[in-house]
Amino acid sequence: MKKIEILIVEDEPKLAQTLTDFLRIQNYEVLHAIDGGKALDVFRENKKKIDLVLLDLMLPDISGYTVLKEIRKLSEVPVIILSARSAVVDQMSGFEKGADDYITKPFTLGLVKLHIEAVLKRAGKMRSMLEYKELRADLSGQLVYCRDQLMETTRKEFDLLVYFMEHVGIVLPRNMILDAVWEYDYTGDVRTIDTLVKQLRKKLGEECNYIRTVYGIGYIFGEDPHETDGKM
Repeated sequence: MKKIEILIVEDEPKLAQTLTDFLRIQNYEVLHAIDGGKALDVFRENKKKIDLVLLDLMLPDISGYTVLKEIRKLSEVPVIILSARSAVVDQMSGFEKGADDYITKPFTLGLVKLHIEAVLKRAGKMRSMLEYKELRADLSGQLVYCRDQLMETTRKEFDLLVYFMEHVGIVLPRNMILDAVWEYDYTGDVRTIDTLVKQLRKKLGEECNYIRTVYGIGYIFGEDPHETDGKM
């Protein structure tokens, strides 16, 4: 399945890199443009692939509003404005010019994630179901099924399982999992992950437990081709 592709238009290098790293951990493809002119070039070259745009308003060449106006001539792709302008009049202007959402700076990465998911869902671009072998995760209902039997999970257990299911066969270090599931501003211990994995394994049972430990690193999700029972 094609990954959702996001274009970030942001001239502040540190913020752009932080957003890029965070969204890639969340399993999105990311393109970046440092100014309005480059943003329009990138968008024109990739308009059939880009699923969402994160757009700063205060750019060094042309304004974000101009970029939005030009994008709207080409596409109805969802656009979320990221701006330090927090006045109601600025937000209204963004929506009037065709933005789908408006986030004021400073913001948390968790908030950006929630806004992106909400906008993609409204646009019909959000996946509603993940499946692996005997396991299914209903993303909209936050429900997990093992062999069609409903499993009770907490919100964090569900988020962690979905993250594993989105990265089948990839070794995931504990710190990467922590950043993705608990977000960048979480100050807890990586051992939190081990506790949650233990809880998930107990609930998944032998039939649907595809979480394997990579000792000294983290975890990998999926059947082990070298073991007959697929578990570790």
